[in-house]
Amino acid sequence: MDDQALIQIPGFNISLEDRSVKVEGLPRQVYIEVTNICNSLCVSCPLTFDHFLPIEPKHHLDWKEFRRIVDQLPQIDRAVLHGIGEPLLNQELPRFVAHLVERGAQVLFNTNGILLDQKRGDALVAAGLTELRVSMDAVTPDLYAHLRGVDALDRIIKNLKAFVTRHGGREHSRVSLWLVGMQANLHQLPDFIRLGAEIGVPEVYLQRVVFLGGGERIGEHATMVPEQSLYSTLEQEQEALIVECEQLADELGMIFHASGATTPHESVVAKSQSPWQGCLRPWVLIYITANGNALPCCIAPFAEANYPNILLGNVREQSLQDVWNGPRYQELRSAVLSDNPAPWPCQNCGVKWSL
Repeated sequence: MDDQALIQIPGFNISLEDRSVKVEGLPRQVYIEVTNICNSLCVSCPLTFDHFLPIEPKHHLDWKEFRRIVDQLPQIDRAVLHGIGEPLLNQELPRFVAHLVERGAQVLFNTNGILLDQKRGDALVAAGLTELRVSMDAVTPDLYAHLRGVDALDRIIKNLKAFVTRHGGREHSRVSLWLVGMQANLHQLPDFIRLGAEIGVPEVYLQRVVFLGGGERIGEHATMVPEQSLYSTLEQEQEALIVECEQLADELGMIFHASGATTPHESVVAKSQSPWQGCLRPWVLIYITANGNALPCCIAPFAEANYPNILLGNVREQSLQDVWNGPRYQELRSAVLSDNPAPWPCQNCGVKWSL
């Protein structure tokens, strides 16, 4: 394969073999972080520990900045409007959604649901939102408060029930529930699925906490540490629980998946010797933060303590095209195709979290 040759990517499909460090045309999938401010203090999020992982200045993306990004993309098939932060804090969010939908994109984002009141929910549905992902992580108030840093579970469930009652949640603006799987909460997964069925949510997803091997602790709180994480070999107890949940979801007529287009079972076991080579993200999508920085993917901010190491360019300072095929993106693609992608965080992807 000629590393300098250009390859074409129609839509999202590209073979594993037909990849190069340069890509002809711009991506048709985009992740846009509409804010990096949050109203929770999750133990699984680096934003909670900004002194440990200094990220970026706090910022809500405005309309002009949003248009500068999306107007450079000739075609957008899928837009994900979240990153590190709570999207519902950005009052321009329904306007962003409506513009992308008008351009023919599927639009979704992940929220903690705390601000999902009738006004916001109805505005998002009217804008044409494709999917609303709600991340909860627990079904009991005490555990939720411990993992999320705020006592808000009852409010979220009330908001979600009201949203589903008004809008259905199964087709247009469909709703899914997400659980960041940790040792502290995995035992609640069956009740998490039951709660989804009770509310009328058709899909539940399991996503593992990212494990760096070190982590950070502040008092009783800790993030990305071994005792929270599910990684490497799937223990017998965890395997039995996941099988139980797969059967339960089937009985309730629900979809139960893991993040990264894989099964819950596959998401918590070690993969091949070089699992990062299966990742297509550097060829098919671009992730842009609220301050205009391009990052390898949505996992990267959680997976690298030295934030400058994962910066691929800034779309405020350069054109998106120059970033997309710039030297840093070429380095990333070359690393993913190699047998050792260090120092990129890709080296543990698929082993300590799922692709």
